Amino acid sequence: MILQNCSSNQLGHENLHNSAQNRIVYSPCKLQNLRPCFETKVFMGLNCVYNHHSLANRRDGSLRSLSRSPKTDQTHARRTNSHAHEQNFCGAGVSPGFKLQCHSRKLVLPTKTTSNGKKKRYGGILPSILRSLESEDDIEKALKLYYGKLSPKEQTVILKEQRSWEKVVRVFDWMKSQKDYLPNVIHYNVVLRALGRAQKWDELRLCWIEMARNGVLPTNNTYGMLVDVYGKAGLGKEALLWIKHMKVRGIFPDEVTMNTIVQVLKDGKEYDRADRFYKEWCAGRIELDGLDLDSIADSESGSYAEPISLKRFLSTELFKTGGRDPSVKILSSSDVDCSVRKPRLTTTYNTLIDLYGKAGRLKDAADVFGEMLKSGVAVDTITFNTMIFICGSHGHLSEAETLLKKMEEKGISPDTKTYNIFLSLYADVGNIDAALQCYRKIKEAGLSPDVVTHRAVLHILCERNMIEEVEAVIEEMEKSGVTIDEHSLPVLIKMYVNEGMLDRAKTIFEKGQLDGSLSSRTYAAIIDAYADKGLWADAEAVFYRKWELVGQRKDVVEYNVMFKAYGKSKLYDKALSLFNGMKKRGTWPDDCSYNSLIQMLSGGNVVDQARDLLSEMQGARYKPHCQTFSAVIASYVHLGRLSDAVDVYQEMVRTGIKPNELVYGSLIDGFAEVGRFDEALHYFHIMEENGISANKVVLTSMIKAYSNVGSLDEAKRLYEKMKDLEGGPDIVASNSMLNLYADLGMVSDARLVFDDLRNKGSADGITFAIMMYLYKDMGMLDEAIDVAEEMKQSGLLRDSVSFNKIMACYATNGQLVECGKLLHKMVTRNLLPDGGTFRVLFTVLKKGGVPTEAVTQLKSFYHEGKPFARNAVITCVFSTVGLHAFALESCEIFIKSKVGLDTFAYNVAIYAYGASGDINKALNIFMKMQDEGIEPDLVTYINLVVCYGKAGMVEGVKRIYSQLKYGKIEPNESLFKAVIDAYRNANRRDLAELVSQEMRFAFEPQQYSESELEEYNSDEASLDEPATSAKKAKVEIDGMVDVDKTPFFPYQSCITQYKRIHTIQLKATQMMFDNLDCNANDINCIRSLICFLSDNQFTGSIPSSLSSLSQLSAMSLNDNQLTGEIPDAFQDLAGLINLDLSSNNLSGQLPTSLESLSSLTTFHLQSNRLSGTLDVLQDLPLKDLNIENNLFNGPIPQKLLSIPNFK
Repeated sequence: MILQNCSSNQLGHENLHNSAQNRIVYSPCKLQNLRPCFETKVFMGLNCVYNHHSLANRRDGSLRSLSRSPKTDQTHARRTNSHAHEQNFCGAGVSPGFKLQCHSRKLVLPTKTTSNGKKKRYGGILPSILRSLESEDDIEKALKLYYGKLSPKEQTVILKEQRSWEKVVRVFDWMKSQKDYLPNVIHYNVVLRALGRAQKWDELRLCWIEMARNGVLPTNNTYGMLVDVYGKAGLGKEALLWIKHMKVRGIFPDEVTMNTIVQVLKDGKEYDRADRFYKEWCAGRIELDGLDLDSIADSESGSYAEPISLKRFLSTELFKTGGRDPSVKILSSSDVDCSVRKPRLTTTYNTLIDLYGKAGRLKDAADVFGEMLKSGVAVDTITFNTMIFICGSHGHLSEAETLLKKMEEKGISPDTKTYNIFLSLYADVGNIDAALQCYRKIKEAGLSPDVVTHRAVLHILCERNMIEEVEAVIEEMEKSGVTIDEHSLPVLIKMYVNEGMLDRAKTIFEKGQLDGSLSSRTYAAIIDAYADKGLWADAEAVFYRKWELVGQRKDVVEYNVMFKAYGKSKLYDKALSLFNGMKKRGTWPDDCSYNSLIQMLSGGNVVDQARDLLSEMQGARYKPHCQTFSAVIASYVHLGRLSDAVDVYQEMVRTGIKPNELVYGSLIDGFAEVGRFDEALHYFHIMEENGISANKVVLTSMIKAYSNVGSLDEAKRLYEKMKDLEGGPDIVASNSMLNLYADLGMVSDARLVFDDLRNKGSADGITFAIMMYLYKDMGMLDEAIDVAEEMKQSGLLRDSVSFNKIMACYATNGQLVECGKLLHKMVTRNLLPDGGTFRVLFTVLKKGGVPTEAVTQLKSFYHEGKPFARNAVITCVFSTVGLHAFALESCEIFIKSKVGLDTFAYNVAIYAYGASGDINKALNIFMKMQDEGIEPDLVTYINLVVCYGKAGMVEGVKRIYSQLKYGKIEPNESLFKAVIDAYRNANRRDLAELVSQEMRFAFEPQQYSESELEEYNSDEASLDEPATSAKKAKVEIDGMVDVDKTPFFPYQSCITQYKRIHTIQLKATQMMFDNLDCNANDINCIRSLICFLSDNQFTGSIPSSLSSLSQLSAMSLNDNQLTGEIPDAFQDLAGLINLDLSSNNLSGQLPTSLESLSSLTTFHLQSNRLSGTLDVLQDLPLKDLNIENNLFNGPIPQKLLSIPNFK
């Protein structure tokens, strides 16, 4: 974090209540680097305009002194104000980020502010006069009835309250036209300030001359105001010339004026001069070294024939005029009281502390702070905020924290800006928890987060993809009536786009641009967020959306990022069409437009059109970048059009653009590829003659050139020659040589280079990667693994690429667990896995035995950019390699998300929990999947079969196998294998063998005779089919009773035929029953029963015979027409995990036997007519409880409030 100035336009002497609005300006940098300019660092321009407050008081005092003596006026002119000053973030020119700006409340002359910041109304006739002037353009008509009744102070109020400089001048001219008007310096000060703020320098000059002619003498207030307005206008040197004018007129700057001068110098980063001026002032001298002020002020007889410029005006006519008290002579060093002066104002000390902080002089800042305390000058919030920021931004965070405690000890309460500073400092050092704690403390302290707070905390969270936390902050802002500010929009949208949450990104954008006030830079940053992900259609929608807003014209930067979006998607025709049409819409391309398009087209090998644009660009008098020429040359080289490449190179030289190493590298490489070594060497020599050192590209190209002709000796000679150069071969050259040996399979020579780099301590990640791949390619896997281990221990795993290479080596060697551990290390280091990472991960999944269908599904959704696809792949890898704790931790991220999940996410969750041995949780996920209306697919069935097999739930395996066997599930070899393995895990090898025969029959039908097939089918029929003969004999079977959308199902008569039912599913059949009662004794063989009876038309009450289903694990009776009380029949259902009785018409109190449900985690009772208390539920292991829309009464037990999902 660095200390940085705010623009002088943003801070100033009196403009306290109109401080510049917070803004982030996107740097007009290269298109490739365009991004939302919201950096982690918070730039705090502590340009604390402390003197403004005092200046306003001083002017107020001047107004009151119209009828007082000069001595009294002087006393009031030096009066200070000790109120705390506010801070705000301001834009930092074109620097990315935002800055914290300190400023004070402006004290408007005759109006005072109440404690809540609202102005008191004027008394007397002022309100009616001001209303007349507001609505009436005729000044005389508005004022003539009142003017004789107005005091000078009231006249001043009328002048100051005018909103435009034109109205100020007109009112002042009318006042002067009145015969009884007496000119006074306060009125002229008001007019001069209005003209200066509007930068109406000609009018200001005329007013100054008139003031002198009328004999009105400027005061310290006048000069302080003039220094202020010129400084704000960016005319720092001209502002300081007024100090010379003061000296000539015999006026010594008072403390407030001195403070203003120091700030002008500080804003211009003239830190040393500001320090010297302050110290000279303390010694009673006025010295501005470095300015030829004498020649400027004393040349009153000078004349100029040429037109007068602004600076000439300041140096001649303006300084020739201005009244001077005849009794006062020009001040010299001997005339000034040289006694030591000390500042007495809090604002002066604050300015000095900020000055030394910006200058990096921490000791001086601390000394001023200590002197301030020692002298008894009151410290305020701004003092501490400034010191806190200076310490924290220079790496002394502990000292900043100590200052906060000192601040509180002195009874000075931290304000929102104090917490904003700490929030920024903590975020800058990576202490996110502390940063977020600062955000929470703002409300705890009774303060309100401001726009800077929200902007900072949103950026911190978005940068880390903390979606749920971001949503919580947005929800809190909406509840408080706070809108997302413009500069947070690109950051939010980029996060959502990166996470694949495009609908949410669109919603945020729609809300943000409702009033049509978004700047072109913001639109460009949003477009760029989509462009970075290759989402050109979404980028295009944002781009054209602006045209729908009336009166909105696109800026060139929006076109430039749209070119980028098309370029990333290789839609070159669209890019050219947009470029050709932009002029018709009133926007002209800039140099960035041309450079970007030319580089884009060159990269896509549309090089002839790129060259046409290059000519057009030069015709428009834009100078192409070196990279632009390089891109065209590289494209021609890639296409083998070397003569065209040479033509562009020669054109580049004629234009005066110095070719860089990339240009020469492309030419050398191109000629080397086709065996034209003389030309390659020719450009290599030209490069050397121009003083350009050979870099990785050039060295690689030269080594490659010799390699292509089998001239290894020449390559080695060149490498040896480089050893004689100062510093020897760099790492790039050495790696190039190492790579050549690797390409040739020369292990021993490569090992020599590798060992040499290791011994020197200069081996980098590329060095290790080349050597590791050489060993791997040569089949020397043990050596490759040794290099990988050494690379890990040497701390060279710093990015995704290096992780990818080692994981690939481990995957090749079958060390999948090591791959998983490296992946976890990547995740914990917040390194974002890239495309190369996922290629390795998919290899790990295949080698780890994950079914091909599951891997293919994950690949598909990953490439589509679906939400949580990346998390799902990572979860699956952790489970595959046996790192189940990591897998479940990763799985929880998307399972607990409020975003709707796709089938693949549920499949991975079932797989992860099943692999970890938590079969109940896996089955719960499956039930949730069905409740969400998501149909299981092949991968779902494979994962379920694996779970059933591990749990010994043979019935579940048979149920799925039955669907496979009878065509409800498409025959699939992976599912067959899963069923076979499941039977074996359940110790049913007889069934495994039968399914093996069936699989051979399904996929190799030619191997079986007709008699064999008949015999096999007969065996299977006797085992599994629920046959119903003419005698309607009852048959005991295993399996599932599943009726889906059939017109009739004889429930009671049929259930008794099934003695080993695993699942009863009557979901969404819309069947009618008189009641739900059945004899549980008839199904007493049921084990681990799951009953899906939701969304039917059941009537009557829940039978008490439910208690005999001791193996019941899940039951859904929701969305029926059940009535009566819930039976007290749960004593023996300790295995019940999920129970859903919602959306019925149940009444009465909850039965006490519910206390026996020791495994119940999900319980839905919403939308019934249940009453009484909830006490019976308080000791259950619930994680999901919904009791909405009932008649419960009494207090909610405290334990229920800790349930994660309690409604």
